[in-house]
Amino acid sequence: MGKAADISSKGLINLAPDAWLQWVTQRPEVVAKEILGSEFHWISRETDVLVKAYSATHGDFLVLNELQLRYTTQMPLRMRAYAALAQERYRLPTYPVLINILPPASTLTIVSSYEQEFLGLRAIQDYHVINLWEIDAEIVFQQPLPSLLPFVPILRGGGEVSVVQRALQALRADAQLNQLESLLAFFASFVLDTPLVQQIMRWDMAVLRESPWYQEIEQRGIQQGARRQLIRVLEQRFGEIPHEVEARLESESVEQLENLMDSAIAVNSLDEFVSILM
Repeated sequence: MGKAADISSKGLINLAPDAWLQWVTQRPEVVAKEILGSEFHWISRETDVLVKAYSATHGDFLVLNELQLRYTTQMPLRMRAYAALAQERYRLPTYPVLINILPPASTLTIVSSYEQEFLGLRAIQDYHVINLWEIDAEIVFQQPLPSLLPFVPILRGGGEVSVVQRALQALRADAQLNQLESLLAFFASFVLDTPLVQQIMRWDMAVLRESPWYQEIEQRGIQQGARRQLIRVLEQRFGEIPHEVEARLESESVEQLENLMDSAIAVNSLDEFVSILM
């Protein structure tokens, strides 16, 4: 039996770490020295990857990579927390990068900094944002960027059958990459009919279930179902719901949404519900 594919963020970046860092920093002189293990278990997930990098201009520094399936309102605070902890742990300047894989809900605005002011004190953390749906699929083949091959279908211009087949051929031509075919199929299913995806490539659910993105999709499906049900109850009771309320519900966990459902049934007005939500 062949070795199981590593389709985590760390496994993908490790395929060509220099090319990855040069792409996310847009600096061709940057090279990877080491992919660091996470020391921050209380906030770290499989989608967080910390890389020690080097350039002749800037010396040693850290590149914090957060690959997020869909952007949420919690991301700015997470980027601030992880960047600060990484810099404290390794005593190196940190370049945080947020890579959003799929577009968020239309009610959310993606921001590239965390900002808070409290009692006259300000906390600010900037970070670089890359939205994969805005990236031209051709870049993956030209540079090349093997770490992005599984994401080709959801890149700009990558949803055509011919482009997906080019990505598939690139994966199958390299023994190190061919086990990523299931992940390519997974993202192809967002833009192509599932029977067509199954026809042109392997669809290994056992491999996909090991993917952090599959697990997040599964959890997000439960979360979105609970969120839609809650919004439906609020609309039936109070009429149209403001976008800012819907956006606030986007980041709530399934357990929180279930508790809010009880509140939505019990309150006498939308303002009362919003006061509980805030």
